Amino acid sequence: MEGGTVTHGRPGDRSESFGEALLGAVLDRAHELPPHLVGPLVADVVERLGGRSPQVLLQDYGQLLLVPLPGDGLAGGESQVIDDSAAGRCFLDAVPVEVPEDDGVRIHLPLLDGGDQVGVMAVTLDGVDDHDRRLLHRISGLVADLLVTKHGYSDLFFRVRRDEAMTVAAEIQWSLLPPLAMIMPRVAVAGILEPAYHVAGDSFDYALNDDILHVVMIDAMGHGLNAATMATVAIGAYRHARRQDIGLSEIYDFMDRAVARQFGPEHFVTAQMMQLDTTTGRVQWVNAGHPPPILVRDHRVAQRLVAPTTLPVGLGGSVPRIGELGLARGDRVLCFTDGLVEEHNSRGEEFGEDQLIDCVNHLERTGRGIRAVTRALSHTLKRARGGRTSDDATLLMVEWRR
Repeated sequence: MEGGTVTHGRPGDRSESFGEALLGAVLDRAHELPPHLVGPLVADVVERLGGRSPQVLLQDYGQLLLVPLPGDGLAGGESQVIDDSAAGRCFLDAVPVEVPEDDGVRIHLPLLDGGDQVGVMAVTLDGVDDHDRRLLHRISGLVADLLVTKHGYSDLFFRVRRDEAMTVAAEIQWSLLPPLAMIMPRVAVAGILEPAYHVAGDSFDYALNDDILHVVMIDAMGHGLNAATMATVAIGAYRHARRQDIGLSEIYDFMDRAVARQFGPEHFVTAQMMQLDTTTGRVQWVNAGHPPPILVRDHRVAQRLVAPTTLPVGLGGSVPRIGELGLARGDRVLCFTDGLVEEHNSRGEEFGEDQLIDCVNHLERTGRGIRAVTRALSHTLKRARGGRTSDDATLLMVEWRR
């Protein structure tokens, strides 16, 4: 460097700043960090920032509570109700929430990974300025990535998230699922399964391959382990066929043959398969004995996406006809399983699609994001059914954001 001029394109000052040191404390130790030391690492970084009482709060499987992750240096405390806490507001809206306290400011930050909400990180500072907010935003992003990466080879995070005992069938189903939400610039997806700890035959899957979003929702006949096993084969066959880059009709045929070969002619899986071109908004779908999806436009249910159906997967149906529709910006497509509308209330009356539509219209008027609306819809419908879910009741919503 001569006369203050940078030569050879190299920066003049490559010394480590305070912010880089903080982020580096996470990055440098992340690769060989055992899962149970994620919490202590967060506590150490927060302390360097001048913070105290750090918490990492994980969503429980029922999506009702935020449960504190244990670890040296982390503040414990009780689980926090998502619908009635500052941490819950942060979680639902995926935005930081700051709460003034006697000894400073408690700031809650969403732990986001690809739009999926892993949980919330909370810390108390004497005061919060824009530098703190920037650093905490970046730290929370690294912590979210750590949690997602480390959970693949530890049971710690699974155990923390459980509020009650889980059946073996539900264990299988949860292991099949992709992240419950994906929020991208052109498209968003959010799903929820009920009963969370006893689900058996319902499942869904999705993948964003280049500009095409692939989605499937299934409902395997029966209950318990038999249904979970059938759902596993159906989802596995769907993924295998999808990765061959074939069309919806061919995917149906592959799934149909796989289920029939494994379980025989008297077993079946209803299925709804969709492909959305995220550049044009053109959606195509195949209905194999499944309730038709619902189109939500301008925050109201506009129509049911009715198209000719074929037989459920496993029963050897004819070549399915493909439904097509052009979406408008902000349109949402809601897929659901029959357990959602066939449940009976305390008076013995079937819940039905009319009540489902009423609930959708009411919640859509709130203008909240797709993840918050899907969660609220599932819980609202469960309350309207008297808290009962005798069959699996699953929701999956897709939004074209253009």
